Formats: sequence, structure tokens, C-alpha cells
Amino acid sequence: MKKIPNKIYLSEDEIPKQWYNVRADMKNKPAPLLNPGTGEVMQFEDLRPVFCDDLIRQELDNDTPFFDIPEEIQEYYKTYRPSPLCRAYHLEKALDTPAKIYYKFEGNNTSGSHKLNSSIAQAYYAKKQGLKGVTTETGAGQWGTALSMACAYFHLDCRVYMVKVSYEQKPFRREVMRTYGATVTPSPSMNTEVGRKINAEHPGTTGSLGCAISEAVEDATTHEGYRYVLGSVLNQVVLHQSVIGLETQTALKKYGIEPDIIIGCAGGGSNLGGLIAPFMGEKLRGEKDYRIIAVELASCPSFTRGKFAYDFCDTGMVTPLAKMYTLGYDFIPSPNHAGGLRYHGMSPILSQLYHDGYMEAVSEEQTSVFAAAEQFARIEGILPAPESSHAIRAAIDEALKCKETGEAKTIVFGLTGTGYFDMTAYEAYNDGTMKDYIPTDEELEESFKKLPKINR
Repeated sequence: MKKIPNKIYLSEDEIPKQWYNVRADMKNKPAPLLNPGTGEVMQFEDLRPVFCDDLIRQELDNDTPFFDIPEEIQEYYKTYRPSPLCRAYHLEKALDTPAKIYYKFEGNNTSGSHKLNSSIAQAYYAKKQGLKGVTTETGAGQWGTALSMACAYFHLDCRVYMVKVSYEQKPFRREVMRTYGATVTPSPSMNTEVGRKINAEHPGTTGSLGCAISEAVEDATTHEGYRYVLGSVLNQVVLHQSVIGLETQTALKKYGIEPDIIIGCAGGGSNLGGLIAPFMGEKLRGEKDYRIIAVELASCPSFTRGKFAYDFCDTGMVTPLAKMYTLGYDFIPSPNHAGGLRYHGMSPILSQLYHDGYMEAVSEEQTSVFAAAEQFARIEGILPAPESSHAIRAAIDEALKCKETGEAKTIVFGLTGTGYFDMTAYEAYNDGTMKDYIPTDEELEESFKKLPKINR
């Protein structure tokens, strides 16, 4: 067998021409979105005031296995794709493990993350519909950066509501968005009705993705020619992110590599869903089997401590209800440095798959995550984003288990982005001032009490 290179690159011709819809192979489909006022299933016309028409069609389609990627999106993908699948030879040696470790590196673009895969698609469909612009939320700023880049490319106005703690912790990422022409507002703000309400109910709040979603939706629905776009959670976003898994699958097949364990960080679920999509399809069809592990914040443990129930996707209760693993729409996570994972809920697709036993989940404290991040940076030479480092932590742990058992398992994880704008977080870790926070059962129960009463 020929030696596997440190980086497996595909050609431009091997970039996927279609997105893969894992829902088509799911026996139990994700539960439908519900109207919070009536409890009825949301139809195409109900969603039109909020989302672009073509994106609604993708959101609601549980049966079409593949969607053609429009040529204009394919051309934009070629500016930064395909991304490399890397063999972590140095990490394997340092851990003295028989495990083989691979990571799909999505941070080698100006946005610094995987988020461009969906922002390009969503901006394309907004432009195709003749809209003036789009609104959105962002946590750590990767999604806001990616959307600002895509909107600049398609000449759309871009309004970003950035979680307040991240707005303050990550000023440079904020300035990248402004450089690409976006308007960036710390959330919750006093610019919207829902923002004013959240500030009144939670004085001094550091915000959350749920808060920022509420403001972005209100902004879009109160301005003609605008629609709301989301960087994670929704079915359409998981669909767009399937390019990650499809490229990974192609690269592995080039060298006859069969993964045993596939790992991804999980906040809203887009990168994890995209990475595992084609592998989960094989598992659902009974063709192959893999251990699939979601890694989340111990401070925001939707999978591991949440409820599988209908809930609002936002704190201000202006969005449709989605059935997902949730900590409750009113749950405000601690100001963890992995801002992109600070979301109270989880993708309905991944929630259903987790509920049905097709994947597992673990939660990690941030000091342990940053220890893994620095270990990885010193050995592999890439400074990882805090979010991505959750997957690194789990991959290292699994590799060390292999060291104990002597098993030469093949581990694949998603390295979703770089951490060059997260230096205040690394500073806190290096100075020993970083703290771990785990919500108590009592705190979570108070949040669960407010879940909508839906009998479905």
C-alpha cells in the first residue's frame, strides 16, 4: 500500500457537484417546524416572510437525496475548495498511539472556518430572488465573517447581530465583517423590540445565539426586501455543509482508508452534520457502521443534558418551533470562549439521529479543551479555533484509549476553523484565569419549565 501523504488533496474536478440530503435515508424524519401560535405544521407560504424561497424548498424536502449545486456556487467554491484531509502523523507519534488520526481542515480560507460553504449558497439564493439584503446572527464571528464575504461577492446588504460577549472578546473578527461591508451590532441591543425586552428581563446579559437570532429575525421581517439567513441548526445548512463529508469520503477512498470513529464539535450542528452526512447515510442504509461522536460544551450541554422536545430556536420566541435537543429557549449560557457553540438547541436532523441511537455525545470543560488546543498547536502547527478544539479533545482521548487497548483504530475529526482571532481566550488559558462553568440541574430545570407545551 502506498504511503499516505500528510495532506490528501483532491482536484477541483472532485469538488462535489451535488449536496447530499441525509434526511432521504432517515427512517424517522426530523419533526416538522410548527407555528408557535397555532401549533400547526409550517408550510411553504408560512415561512416566506422569513426565508428565501429556494432555501425553504430545501428546508422542507425530506425525500430528495441529492440537490444540484448551481454553477455560480461551484465557481465560488473553487476559490477555497477542495480543503485538505490531513494525516496527524506528528500527533500520533507524540501520543505514542497505534491509532491513525485524520482531520478535515476547513480553516484555510479568509473566513477561517467551514461557514463559507453555506453562506455562499444562501447569499446566492437571496440574490437570485432579487432581495436587497439579509440579516443574521453570529457567535464567535465565523458565520458573520463568511456571510459578509458572500454578500460582498453577490452585492447584498448584510446586517449581523453578534453575541455581545463575542463582540467584546473578538473585536478583530468584528472588524473583518465591517471590512467586507457588513453592519455589526452587539446583541442583545436596544435597536429592536425583542432586544429591548431581553435587556429588560436579563439586565447586564452577555447575550447568546438565541438572543441574536431573535433580533435578526425581527430586523428581516420589518424591512422590505430582506430575509433572514442562519449559519447552523436548519436542515438547509446541514445540506450545504455536506460538501465537507463528501470530500472527506472521496479522499479516504483514494487510499482505501476505512474510518472507525468520526468526531465533530457540536453547537447548532452544521459542521458535524456536514462532516458525517455521507457516512451516516451508509450507516442508515446498513452498508457500513461507524462510531460517530458529537462534542459539546459542558457549559451548554444540549445533547448530554437537554430535553428532546419542541422549543423556540431563539430567546425572544419569534421563530417557529423545532423539535430538538434543547436546554430551553430562555437558557443563557455562561460566557464561554467557544462562542460558536453557545446555543441552547441542536439541529433537528442530528437530534433525531441521536435520539434514534445512531450517534453518541460527550461534553467537555473549556480548560480541558484549551489544553488539547495548545497540545495540537505545538505538535501539528495549526492554531485551532476554540470550537474545533472540542473535537481535538475527543480525538486525543480516543487515541489514548487505543494506546491502552493496543487497537489501531482510524479516527477522523473535523477541524472547522482557526483561532487567530481568539487570542483573548488563549491569553486567559495561559494566564490561568480561565474558569470552567457547568450549569446545575436546578438551573436547567428552571429553563425546562418554560418549554412550550406541545403534544406531538
